[in-house]
Amino acid sequence: MASKMTTVCEYKPGLEGIPAAQSSISYVDGQRGILEYRGIGIEELAQKSTFLETAYLLIWGELPTNEELEAFKKEILYHRRIKYRIKDMMKCFPETGHPMDALQASAAALGLFYSKRALDDPDYIRRAVVRILAKIPTMVAAFKQMRKGNEPVQPCDHLDYAANFLYMLNEQEPDPIAARLFDVCLMLHAEHTINASTFSAMVTASTLTDPYAVVASAVGTLAGPLHGGANEEVLSMLEEIGSVDNVYPYVEECLQHKRKIMGFGHRVYKVKDPRAKILQSLAEQLFEQPGCDKYYDIAVEFEKAVEEKLGYKGIYANVDFYSGLVYCKLGIPRDLFTPVFAIARVAGWLAHWKEQLEENRIYRPTQIYTGSHGVSYKTMAERDSYPC
Repeated sequence: MASKMTTVCEYKPGLEGIPAAQSSISYVDGQRGILEYRGIGIEELAQKSTFLETAYLLIWGELPTNEELEAFKKEILYHRRIKYRIKDMMKCFPETGHPMDALQASAAALGLFYSKRALDDPDYIRRAVVRILAKIPTMVAAFKQMRKGNEPVQPCDHLDYAANFLYMLNEQEPDPIAARLFDVCLMLHAEHTINASTFSAMVTASTLTDPYAVVASAVGTLAGPLHGGANEEVLSMLEEIGSVDNVYPYVEECLQHKRKIMGFGHRVYKVKDPRAKILQSLAEQLFEQPGCDKYYDIAVEFEKAVEEKLGYKGIYANVDFYSGLVYCKLGIPRDLFTPVFAIARVAGWLAHWKEQLEENRIYRPTQIYTGSHGVSYKTMAERDSYPC
């Protein structure tokens, strides 16, 4: 029986290509560059929707009516503030700590105040969704201020979701165009099927723990450099290149020494990431004309060079390539790029959490054992007699 299991179970490192769930939340076609949320193309949502409307669509399965959306936005606005005890806890975090670690701890702490694990209560589920969506941006902005010794900037009630976050970062109301562009960025990062952090959220959710622990586990997974953070590395790479003239020599050197090129390639997309196309158009709006930002000019030339060299292998720009440039132009500190990713992806995590509850089964994958059998226990004297 054991040998039969060994031949039937094909080992796939990282579970690559192994279906782990059935979901109606989002759809990706990597060959054609398609991303849909609940069947609606990401391009149409980016043009016509808002982040909160998109979050509602992902979590509840359909676009809200005007009355439903206004009620949802009102609830989010009401719950933006965080309790003083959470702020006091955050003030004790080390100033040099990474914002993602601060966010993970803060998200978990929300469960101390609001967790009831009443997962069969629709009202509890809605309140949890609202609180998490409302408070995560406030906690990210608060840590940015507190690590500099400042008091957090209180949310501004007359600003919408995206504009309010930018305001809490710098205590300045953002330009409406900048706020709208940031809102689109949040939509683009809101959901992307079962990636590493979403899978982490689903595994945690399958134990029927509270949603605050679910989000905290996903934040911890997103913090890893193989998942979130690539947009930070893209900016470092562009700075290292330094000028448009250095682009082609840099690409040639990367290829010669088999160095990873940040912001290119994707486990799913074999054409240009549709989100990267939209982000590039946002960058064009921000930078308006060639020459106004040298790193944008370097990025455009760099993408052209990489496509010439690697496009035949299906390696194109992904969502991270232009997002860092956009965030930087919006005044977001570099080490907040991944927390901003988390602010957006909370919508997708919560959508999968809610879907998981509808037909839950705890995740319990198997393994292929590669160890020994029948090994005898050795006493301490026998172990001490081993030659050094």
